[in-house]
Amino acid sequence: MTLRAAHGAAAEALAARHLEAHGLRVIGRNLRWPDGELDLVCEHGDSLVFVEVRLRRDARFGGAAASVGPTKQARLIRAAQHYLAEQGRRARQRPARFDVVALSGLDGRQIEWIRDAFGL
Repeated sequence: MTLRAAHGAAAEALAARHLEAHGLRVIGRNLRWPDGELDLVCEHGDSLVFVEVRLRRDARFGGAAASVGPTKQARLIRAAQHYLAEQGRRARQRPARFDVVALSGLDGRQIEWIRDAFGL
C-alpha cells in the first residue's frame, strides 16, 4: 500500500467512526465502478447516505471540502446510480443524499461533516 493509500484508508476509518458516533451505520466501503467510486455508504434512519471523504493537510488550495467540485460530484452521482441499480428497487425507493466528510490539519483530526453537500 502506498503512503497516499494508507493516509486515505486512515481518513476513511476516522470518518466512519465519526459518522457512527453520530448515529449513521456504515454498510459499504470503497465501492468501485469504472466511472466512479464511493468511499462510504451509510444508513441514517430510512435514508441512504453516500459519503465522500476528503483529506487535505493544508488549505492552500481551498481545503478538503472545496476539492469536491462539479466533476467529482458527477462521478459520485454515477457511482451512486451504479450502487442503487445493483441493490434493486427497494434501495432506489429510499431517500438518499450525498455528504462530504472533510478532514484537515497535519493529523487529519479536524473533521467537518457537510450533510447534503450537493444534490442530483
